[in-house]
Amino acid sequence: MRELFDDVPEQSPFDPQEAVRRHIRTPQRKRFYTGAGVAEADGGFSITLDGKAIRSPSGKPIAVPTRAIADTVAAEWNAQGETIDPMTMPLTRLANSVIEGVIDRVDEVADDAAKFLGSDLLFYRAGHPETLVAREARHWDPILFWAADALGAHFVMAEGVMHVGQPEPAIKAARAAFPTDPWSVAALHVVTTLTGSALLALALAHGVRDEDQVWAAAHVDEDWNIEKWGVDEEVAARRAARQLDFKAAAGVLRELKPAAG
Repeated sequence: MRELFDDVPEQSPFDPQEAVRRHIRTPQRKRFYTGAGVAEADGGFSITLDGKAIRSPSGKPIAVPTRAIADTVAAEWNAQGETIDPMTMPLTRLANSVIEGVIDRVDEVADDAAKFLGSDLLFYRAGHPETLVAREARHWDPILFWAADALGAHFVMAEGVMHVGQPEPAIKAARAAFPTDPWSVAALHVVTTLTGSALLALALAHGVRDEDQVWAAAHVDEDWNIEKWGVDEEVAARRAARQLDFKAAAGVLRELKPAAG
């Protein structure tokens, strides 16, 4: 499995996906196993290929916290054809991310996601047209009201893209609501970076919004532009690729069910 990975330029030093993206390589490797399965292991469950447990890119054992997550990882391996394409295996990549980039630095990864609370997508609103203003409010206001009421995090809104500073007590209150286990933190970081919003990620983690609602909220402006100007096929392809990672991370948050606020 290690041979599926190689170097790619690094971005954020605390992005858990970068620990794996650095290693994704082409050309793809031919499938070398008959089938994938799940076995009990220390700390949870392991994924096996013809009975042999898979390991992370650096050779560390991979322990998955629940049977449901392990079954989904195994299904990704079983779904591979003659060649193995890591980009079609988002939960496998997330598992590698946890082992390679999160377990030993959970707080740092959470703090990296929390940086978005200083300039979250939900804070910056369109001034016109009215239809877009109303759509942003419909998708985003309930999450901001929840953050204020349930978390005690009162943030400041702005019109346009000019940066507005956020109150430190609001940032600290929202940061305190982050999950603390490595898998949930990794998943929350993925959702945050893919949506541009730590608040959307928190709403998903706490069950305030489901994954379809969060994905729609993250693309309010983009979808409005599509309705007006049509679909850009290249942009649509990138969005579909991102959604694979989003769904994998959302599934982890749903399965682990951090305490709802």
